[in-house]
Amino acid sequence: MSDPATTNAEAKPQVREERQPAREGADEVAPGVLRIQLPISLPGLGHVNCYVMEDKRGIALVDPGLPGVGTWRQLKKRLATAGFNIDRVHTVIVTHSHPDHFGQARRFQRKVGAEIVTHRRFRTFLDPRDENEDWDSITVFEAPPASSGGPEPEHADPGQLPARINGAMMGPLTKATPWGGKPFELPLARRMRWMAMKLASGQFVVTPQPTNRVEDADVLELGGREWVSVHTPGHTQDHLCLWDPANKVMISGDHVLPTITPHISGMGITADPLADFFRSLDRMQTFGDATVLPAHGLEFHDLHGRAEDIKAHHRERLEVLRTAGDTLGRGTVNQFMKALFQERAWGPMAESETYAHLEHLRILKQARVSTDGELLRYEIV
Repeated sequence: MSDPATTNAEAKPQVREERQPAREGADEVAPGVLRIQLPISLPGLGHVNCYVMEDKRGIALVDPGLPGVGTWRQLKKRLATAGFNIDRVHTVIVTHSHPDHFGQARRFQRKVGAEIVTHRRFRTFLDPRDENEDWDSITVFEAPPASSGGPEPEHADPGQLPARINGAMMGPLTKATPWGGKPFELPLARRMRWMAMKLASGQFVVTPQPTNRVEDADVLELGGREWVSVHTPGHTQDHLCLWDPANKVMISGDHVLPTITPHISGMGITADPLADFFRSLDRMQTFGDATVLPAHGLEFHDLHGRAEDIKAHHRERLEVLRTAGDTLGRGTVNQFMKALFQERAWGPMAESETYAHLEHLRILKQARVSTDGELLRYEIV
């Protein structure tokens, strides 16, 4: 995720909603919709919201959190406080292909035979079958990763790691970037955490196998009423929101968040993910007044206004790049990244988002690109 606090502009330090630790218990946040918050340990985020809807068949869950036994225990505990047994889950809806959203879906599929609903384009690099089809980057990068105690090795020798940690285990993080330079490499400790995530369900592949891949405007019956699927590519190409027209409720996933914005990766499968994101944000004005239930943070009501704020934020970032271009001339993605982000955020994900913004300018014919050895260089025009 990114937000204005990650740019070089001065801002007062504050703990944003999305970074707050998970709340205990369950809250009714819309008619017939309960929210439980699950702890997560991803940089810049303190929880993920899992939404619960009951009907005659049992309960449906939206975004059941990260893989692992710890999250499973928290799910059981929080559902129990709301009076639900975990065995009553008949459907899991996954808003998009990031682990804090799909992590427990496969476990529900195996243990209770739950139906798994995703958008048709759902893919994740954690599934080796899909590595060459879609390698959207993983999520947040605006805050330094939490340390487990000591410093993490900066340059682990891949030869010292089990084979599955490299290649299929790490997916795109070991592939060369489109803009040149070194392939993405995670420190050893974080590579080990990714391996643990993949092993958490008792097998190497934790990616759920969707039983219902929906298209835009498909109708789903959840919680005893109809929800309409809304395809919102940008953050990922498979991002899915859910719209309840009767009660004017939007489950927005990571597409529209209360105070931060989702990471826009430059390493997806479309030419201009930022343009995709802008178009998806424009769709939000068609829904009018709504109660918005985001994947992180608390519910809010100004869907259109918040979508416009997010668009304005990215336009400001484009303007920062234009200004940086006056100084850099022909600059590398890494050089532009250092103008766009504070030093604490420098790294692969910041480079990826910078590349997405530079490519957006190039496609608009507001930038030119040339090569310098293995590196791309951009010139703002």
